[in-house]
Amino acid sequence: MPRPMQTHKTPSSASKRKKDTPRKRQGATLIGTPAAPPAGRGGQASGSTPETQHRKMRKPPRFRPGTRALKEIRKYQKSTNLLLRKLPFARVVREICLILNPSSLNRWQAAAIMALQEAAEAFLVHLFEDSNLCAIHAKRVTVMPKDMQLARRIRGRTDGLG
Repeated sequence: MPRPMQTHKTPSSASKRKKDTPRKRQGATLIGTPAAPPAGRGGQASGSTPETQHRKMRKPPRFRPGTRALKEIRKYQKSTNLLLRKLPFARVVREICLILNPSSLNRWQAAAIMALQEAAEAFLVHLFEDSNLCAIHAKRVTVMPKDMQLARRIRGRTDGLG
């Protein structure tokens, strides 16, 4: 025996039930003042409320103390790039030459300045390594001028150039 086809019945408006309790509105306005237009329909630009601006501006993650320093140490230990900028270093070299010998006009080959820069950076890096060891020996983490003075004094007259 075939079944009769069921039709979907919608309740009439009389049988619909409405909620009687009023809902709280977050942006309630005073009576008589015009309400702000909904976002995206003229008025203020969409997403310009302080709440949405706060959500959009995300702070970068905060690292624990020393994490960034260790990351930089690994970065500079991996690379073989020069640490000082080439042009300022070349200017300093030329300036020192003018101070030492003002009468003659010296010209420098690029390779000569590069060799000087390599040697200067190697000297400085070695000095900082020794200064760091002096600070560690004094049970400190911070390198101070007295550590650098001690490292230079221990090196002797040649000042670590050999």
